Amino acid sequence: MAESIQIEHVLVNLLRNGIEAMRDAGMRGVITVKTRAEDSGVVRVSVRDSGPGLDSETVKHLFDPFYTTKAQGLGMGLAISRTIIESLGGRIWAEPGKGATFHFTLPLAP
Repeated sequence: MAESIQIEHVLVNLLRNGIEAMRDAGMRGVITVKTRAEDSGVVRVSVRDSGPGLDSETVKHLFDPFYTTKAQGLGMGLAISRTIIESLGGRIWAEPGKGATFHFTLPLAP
């Protein structure tokens, strides 16, 4: 069980990051959001953009407070998103590669 505003905050942050990454790269692209229930009793939400993507070294630090890849970024959006998801018993992570892909899980209500 989660407050919808908390999940909204995480989703808006991930969507905004994708939009800004594509815009800053001079690209028009697509953002896809998928949800699915997994056998482990969690729901997984995946947000993928068709932008320039993330390298392995960047992925290691994305959720650290004050780490940013943006010229105007504060580096707090993903750190706050991680705090929200973990406080709800979930997990959040990113995958390196072309087009950024972020996933988070939340436990399903009993």
